[in-house]
Amino acid sequence: MRGFSSTDMGYLVNGFPGSRGYNPPRDTATVQRFEFLKGPASAIYGGSEPGGTINIVTKKPQFTSANVAEVSLGDRGLRRATLDSTGALTETVAYRLNVMAEEGSPRSSLLHSKRHLVAPALAWVIDSRTTLNLESEFLRTNAPLDRGVINVRGVLGTLPRDRVLNEPGDENLDLSSTTHQATLEHRLADDWRLRIGASYKESSFEGEYTEANALAADNRTLNRQATWRTLPSRDTALQAEIEGKFDTGSVGHALLVGVEASRLWMNTEILRSANYPIDIHVPVYGQPAPPLTMRTTSTDERQRVKAVFAQDQVSLSDRWKLLAGLRWDEYSQSLDNRVANTFAARKQSAVTPRAGVTFLPNAWSSLYVSAGKSFRGNNGTDIAGQAFDPQRSTAYEAGWKLQLADGRLGATLAVYDITKTNVLTASDVPGYSVAAGEIKSTGFEADVNGQVDRHWRVMGNFAGIDARVTKDKTLAVGTRLANVPEYSAGLLAIREDRLPGAGRYGIGAGVNYVGERSGNSTDTYALPAYITFKLVSYWQVNSRTRLSVDVHNLANRRYYASSWSNLYVSPGAERSVVARLKIDL
Repeated sequence: MRGFSSTDMGYLVNGFPGSRGYNPPRDTATVQRFEFLKGPASAIYGGSEPGGTINIVTKKPQFTSANVAEVSLGDRGLRRATLDSTGALTETVAYRLNVMAEEGSPRSSLLHSKRHLVAPALAWVIDSRTTLNLESEFLRTNAPLDRGVINVRGVLGTLPRDRVLNEPGDENLDLSSTTHQATLEHRLADDWRLRIGASYKESSFEGEYTEANALAADNRTLNRQATWRTLPSRDTALQAEIEGKFDTGSVGHALLVGVEASRLWMNTEILRSANYPIDIHVPVYGQPAPPLTMRTTSTDERQRVKAVFAQDQVSLSDRWKLLAGLRWDEYSQSLDNRVANTFAARKQSAVTPRAGVTFLPNAWSSLYVSAGKSFRGNNGTDIAGQAFDPQRSTAYEAGWKLQLADGRLGATLAVYDITKTNVLTASDVPGYSVAAGEIKSTGFEADVNGQVDRHWRVMGNFAGIDARVTKDKTLAVGTRLANVPEYSAGLLAIREDRLPGAGRYGIGAGVNYVGERSGNSTDTYALPAYITFKLVSYWQVNSRTRLSVDVHNLANRRYYASSWSNLYVSPGAERSVVARLKIDL
């Protein structure tokens, strides 16, 4: 977000850390909504990115019975089915159950993946003021380790986008994630609320696979190793907060005070074989893999976080609003590296403030400025086996928000300036990261979303980002951050109306532009800009049945979505047609 990766701590699930450790990609079957919280949020989410936070809110049990089944089919091999069931078990207990099964070929007939999800949830209304929510999620994925197409010295397009250079006979990797969350909400008074929550997550990433590590000087011989890895992790988090509203004279307050603590354990074990190369232009598959004789990685990492925060939203008048917050974090990390025979431990703390002011000149717009700091630890070690220092950042933002009186159409304009230290970026050595001394990201955003009139619905955005290294011992000043486009934009317009007979339909088109991006941490090659188009449509046959057909990458544009280190680039998906049938049972 705004130039910084959200891989490690960039999103939350119901306010809890959602992506720490080694996890299979989340599935949308359990998602009620995505909350994009842009700008400085350190007073509440101290471990988040300074550009903003993504919070995923899951579907909650309802006392009104509902059962929804959905089936999706794609011409590129996608097969997906979901079931969402909810209802009352007793007068005070409701349930929700989401189930998903999916399989498909990501980009080649030589690759195939499967995913399964079971997510039960219970809500217990203890009394008129107290509710307990219990949620679990069991996600299992069987998928290849596919990082993309080999980058031939920055000359993109040398290889076809479906070229696979591991061994097709390799078994897929097994990825799993098991999450349990419990949240107790109690209304202390009409304007005061207490929330206590806990989250526990176990994840794993395990299997054998053929993995490339370098392209030889002849630009056709790819050095590869057979590998075995296991990467389990355990993540525990506790939270408690009190939120309430009160007045001091003519000034209104919305106060939030909270504490949180978390523990994260991650283990990494990797075995590798001797080199057995392959020709990238004329690959010959079926070579016997050498034995796994080298233990290249064996580490245990533990992280602990304690935090206290407070925030007050002050209403001075109908037009002037203030916000002030303060957060204290203590971060502890230990890392045991059994290959290098080293042990590193550290403890650091920080106080991070946040402040903002909003002016509402009229009923349909507001102007705001905000500033904040954030602090969070880095995972892992550098190539020398040394732990990274924590990341620290300072962010400033100003903007203008507009909302029509009926709330159907809104727009936002924002400018920001973020300075961050110890940002991790992919090393030119695959599998390792480097920490840039200081990075600065400045930019602007404009977006519009809503109903233009009775028939037309639009979503549009335009953004410009200048994210570069400003101070570093190894990276040149001015080096662009990898995979961050200078400009990007998107527009989706849908026309909706009723059919003459019965039912309702929608048909629309979208365009997405992504500008040129640096392909690696040293900015020695670029991923070219691209434009893709899509068509979307649906037919609401009746109150219970909905049919949708979408066409992605309509022009079948060849493009590269991202890069991984200096060795791989990820080709964008080819044109595909996906049909979806949704039925309320």
